[in-house]
Amino acid sequence: MTDVVLFEGDGIGPEISAAVLEILDAAKAQITWHPYSIGEGAYQKSGELIPSESLEAIKKYKVALKGPVTTPLGKGFRSVNVQLRLAFDLYANVRPAFSYEGLSKFENVDILTVRENTEDLYIGEEHEIDGGFEAIKRITQKGSQRIIEYAFEYAKKHGRKKVTCVHKSNILKNSDGLFVKIFDEVAKQYPQITADKKIVDNMCMQLVMYPQSYDVIVAPNLYGDILSDLIAGLVGGLGLVPGANIGKDVAIFEAVHGSAPDIAGRGVANPIAMLMSACMMLDYIDQGEISARIKNAIKQVLQNRIDLTPDLGGDGNTKSITKAIISQL
Repeated sequence: MTDVVLFEGDGIGPEISAAVLEILDAAKAQITWHPYSIGEGAYQKSGELIPSESLEAIKKYKVALKGPVTTPLGKGFRSVNVQLRLAFDLYANVRPAFSYEGLSKFENVDILTVRENTEDLYIGEEHEIDGGFEAIKRITQKGSQRIIEYAFEYAKKHGRKKVTCVHKSNILKNSDGLFVKIFDEVAKQYPQITADKKIVDNMCMQLVMYPQSYDVIVAPNLYGDILSDLIAGLVGGLGLVPGANIGKDVAIFEAVHGSAPDIAGRGVANPIAMLMSACMMLDYIDQGEISARIKNAIKQVLQNRIDLTPDLGGDGNTKSITKAIISQL
């Protein structure tokens, strides 16, 4: 059994978390769950977005599965996701996206976005200047080196053929220029993998015209954030794509969509993104066979349009799609 911290999250989080746990139990995943609270719900109870006991649980067990969380609006509230990434140096944000026959807008898309997760504008350093504000963009040798190496190592391990670096070094010649320079140096160590570079605005156009041409994408934080959502739109939306935040010692797997308070409690939330994130977690903790069975079941349900939730164009609900996936196991 593997110990895993569970954060149900806010809004639809408890509903989709319950569905995911039911499916993992049916698939006989070997996990001992340790539930804790973060986000808006935790703040209302304790006055902390991330209570100290939740942080200690992550430190102790090293692996967490997280539903969508809400960061309250207003000054003084920093994104829960950003806080967790910085607290545990979760430098690699990994977002796979692939087509489902009959459901996705594009066929034969299989793209992995590897996004630097701790630097860039997301350090949140802003300063008031005359007439406005300026934000600091931080790109370092260490941060760039390790995320680019992660992308190439992933490609090598999983038989991927091409890694594309996304940048804006034609304008940001020093910061993005450093990222590109390190990309070129690392690429020389992987001659079996094609190394490609694209300016971010051109990359957006290329993705909506020729998404099948791309394999692994590596990018600084901001570009990777934007592109990973764009790519999700190519294959069916954020309700289908998983996400992982990987560090040296800790990994947090999460649904990347929002907490959707407008449909919370109605029983129509789609659990697939969180379930696919749980599959990434199963691969990480060496339960890949169970992960493969669940992913195959999801594929059958989506391609055959069995009890799909309204966001996927169906008239099913959370319980019906959960039962459908279990039946395919």
